Amino acid sequence: MSIFAKLFKKKTTEEESARVGGMEDFMTLIRVYYQAVMAAQLGISNINALPDMAVFKRTLKIPTQNNKLGVAERSRCKKMLTDIYGINEFFFKEIDASIKKHCKNVNAIQNYLFMFQGFSQDLMMVVGNLMQWKFRMPGIFKKALRGMTEKTVHDILTRTNWKDDSVRKTCLNIRQYQHVLGYSESWMVEYVYNIVVLAKKEPKPKE
Repeated sequence: MSIFAKLFKKKTTEEESARVGGMEDFMTLIRVYYQAVMAAQLGISNINALPDMAVFKRTLKIPTQNNKLGVAERSRCKKMLTDIYGINEFFFKEIDASIKKHCKNVNAIQNYLFMFQGFSQDLMMVVGNLMQWKFRMPGIFKKALRGMTEKTVHDILTRTNWKDDSVRKTCLNIRQYQHVLGYSESWMVEYVYNIVVLAKKEPKPKE
């Protein structure tokens, strides 16, 4: 699906086309959703303060709804994440609740996004460490891969006896992030699973 190539009117090579709708696009839409929710909840009027949402809005020519930034953009972004990647409704509800709880004013946004970035990076680093060989599973075994992802996330949140001390410390960091941000284990599985599936589809770099 070359939806993003069409949106941005960008000529792509065959390798670039394989990535369209892939992991980079997924992460871009996630950032757009976060920024749209923040705009709608906090009444942000300066679109330049929300760079990913600004590009998304201008590219898709999304009209501002009821003179309030973020409302229409959030709805369109949510529909794309659902239609393209099959993201479940609860995933969005947890993001909405987390932002509502922690972003009481504009000054809290950068701190929240910095915290989420640390959470995401630590989570995917440990997942990559623990699921290395599982990434090589054929894509047809999605159910098995989902189950393995669920077990890995559960281990990250509950296991204490790690051989690698750096993994143990990073897992503790992830638990602290999870506690503060308020994301459930199911949310983490949904997030990780989609990234893992998309990472498997990324074309390998040529020698």
